[in-house]
Amino acid sequence: MTLTFPNPSRTYDEAKRGVWFWGYDNTGEITFLVEDRVLMSFDPALGSGEARMLDSFDRHRDEILQIAMDLYAKGRQTLYTLH
Repeated sequence: MTLTFPNPSRTYDEAKRGVWFWGYDNTGEITFLVEDRVLMSFDPALGSGEARMLDSFDRHRDEILQIAMDLYAKGRQTLYTLH
């Protein structure tokens, strides 16, 4: 099966310090959390806060989705953390 990301939704979780997003393999939903430190590696001067993290996620969406697809290809699960 192929992992796709037809839903552009993402949400910031301050308690987990990361951005949640979702992919789909056929009809199965796969949940991903990209940690703040990953986003900061893309944008070293990013700072903190929900708006900045979501903006960084949006700017680097293609790279993040590729990392997610690579992780998924290594072993299929329903929840992944990109750290």
